Amino acid sequence: QVQLVESGGGLVEAGGSLRLSCAASGRTFRMGWFRQAPGKEREFVSRVSWNGAATNYADSVRGRFTVSRDNAKNTVYLQMNSLKPEDTAVYYCAAAASLTNPVEKYDYWGQGTQVTVSS
Repeated sequence: QVQLVESGGGLVEAGGSLRLSCAASGRTFRMGWFRQAPGKEREFVSRVSWNGAATNYADSVRGRFTVSRDNAKNTVYLQMNSLKPEDTAVYYCAAAASLTNPVEKYDYWGQGTQVTVSS
């Protein structure tokens, strides 16, 4: 069982930046970031392949957010720039336990970190 711990959330003004981190207690493969705003369903934000070579983004964040990982530290990052009030949500990281997981399947989830963007 791998544990994921997110950090880096907080309150920021619109146009500002935050960097989220997700530390894993063991080896992981594909990792993803998701978010859930109040009253809304959880949505995909970004994902990164096991070696960091491939990344994907939701249309709403592409060009503003950057995902990366440091496997030596078992940590994945989400750099969020040009933040907007609509980015306000609890952000979760997730990890796949196998290299062969379907792209939408994650086995481990963190507890989430709150990001609030004021207008």
